[in-house]
Amino acid sequence: MSLIPSFFGGNGRRSNVFDPFSLDIWDPFQGFPFSTAGETTAVANARIDWKETPEAHLFKVDVPGLKKEEVKVEVEDGNILQISGERSKEKEEKNDKWHRVERSSGKFIRRFRLPENAKLEEVKAAMENGVLTVTVPKEEVKKPEVKSIDISG
Repeated sequence: MSLIPSFFGGNGRRSNVFDPFSLDIWDPFQGFPFSTAGETTAVANARIDWKETPEAHLFKVDVPGLKKEEVKVEVEDGNILQISGERSKEKEEKNDKWHRVERSSGKFIRRFRLPENAKLEEVKAAMENGVLTVTVPKEEVKKPEVKSIDISG
C-alpha cells in the first residue's frame, strides 16, 4: 500500500511520486468493454519453473487466487504439455463504487514440448497454496544390452 497519494487521480494502478515509471498515466482505452494488456498482465504472465530430476520433469506454476477448477493441465499431440487457466472478473453490482482495482482477470496458456522419455500416461498434478505442481515421470534409460560372441578357431 502506498503511503503517498496519487497526484494524477485513481484509476486503479499504484503510484509513487518518487518513481517516474510508476506514475499513473492516461489510458485512452480505459472504460472500453474489451480487455487491455494492463488488465491481464498478472494472469497472462503465469510464472513457471521447469526442473528435471533423475526420475521426472517437475513444473511449478504460480497461480495465486485461482481454484483448481479454474486451471487445466492437458497433454496433446503426443508430447505437448499445456497448462492454462482463467480468472473471471468479479461481478459488478449496479450501485458499487470501486476505489481501486489491482487484482487482474484474464487467461493464460503455456505449452511445453516434452522430451521423448516422458511417461505421458502417468502425468500427475496437484495444487497447494497457489502453486500448481505438475509431475511428468521419466522412463528409465535402457542400458544397451551387450551380448558376448564366442570367437571360434
